[in-house]
Amino acid sequence: MSASVIVEKVEKSYGKIKALSEISFSVEKGELFGIIGPDGAGKTTLFRIMATLLKPDTGTVTVEGFDVVKDYRKIRNSIGYMPGKFSLYQDLTVEENLTFFATIFGTTIEKNYELIKDIYSKIEPFKNRPAGKLSGGMKQKLALSCAMVHKPDVLFLDEPTTGVDAVSRKEFWEMLVRLKNSGITILVSTSYMDEASLCDRVALMQGGKIMTIDKPENIIKQFRKSLFAVKSENMYSLLKDLQIFPKKCAIYPFGEYLHFVTESIDFSKNELIEFLIEKGHKNIEIKKAEAEIEDCFMDLMKKNKRMTE
Repeated sequence: MSASVIVEKVEKSYGKIKALSEISFSVEKGELFGIIGPDGAGKTTLFRIMATLLKPDTGTVTVEGFDVVKDYRKIRNSIGYMPGKFSLYQDLTVEENLTFFATIFGTTIEKNYELIKDIYSKIEPFKNRPAGKLSGGMKQKLALSCAMVHKPDVLFLDEPTTGVDAVSRKEFWEMLVRLKNSGITILVSTSYMDEASLCDRVALMQGGKIMTIDKPENIIKQFRKSLFAVKSENMYSLLKDLQIFPKKCAIYPFGEYLHFVTESIDFSKNELIEFLIEKGHKNIEIKKAEAEIEDCFMDLMKKNKRMTE
């Protein structure tokens, strides 16, 4: 299997702000590769470079063997790009937008209809509706259809599910898996940690740097600490009190619980319960938790912070 996208030592700064620092990775043909990180991690800058819309300060990027700076015209014919912000023509209808993008690439909706059918068929009943009047999920499907209509080899999707409802997010990822199974290479960025498990491999990114790259299950296996889910009647006081518990390693919100991480070999739940009772907490619940990607991300972020201090 050969690499479809190769990023080598890419750096990018905006004035004094370093958006990307020593970014290197490769993506195999037909792989669904995720760039996972919060807002401000550098994901959009990286995607704009890979999509030939921005030049790196240093380093190189090749897509399907072509350099993003020297061969940008060739690359643009072989990729599909979906930016984080909906950028189609709001006043044009669904069908007019799709026809426009097909025409730019010298093709038609009819010629590649089979490729986009699973996606476009869900919004085709509204083909005469202006794009600006579509719901978030429908805009998402139209943008993906426009990115796919010319049958690209590589898809760059920059935070495609941000602000979209849970049902539309699930449908979208099901579509990505089908596209990946058809042989298309897909790079997708997201700040939703739960979407990491849907990728073949992921790069966890923070502060313009990649902290780790691996299969989601392998990243989770590397989490060695003891993890507990904790809650009580007063969650705000619980967070403050857990922060002064001597055997804690990390505490952070996780759904309706707080995740409590410890490396102490002599830690016991009873010890923590007694501590919280002394602090006046009621209806205390403590249960062992299995690490997820978000836990691994928080752990790696803490390790990286220690290394740079």
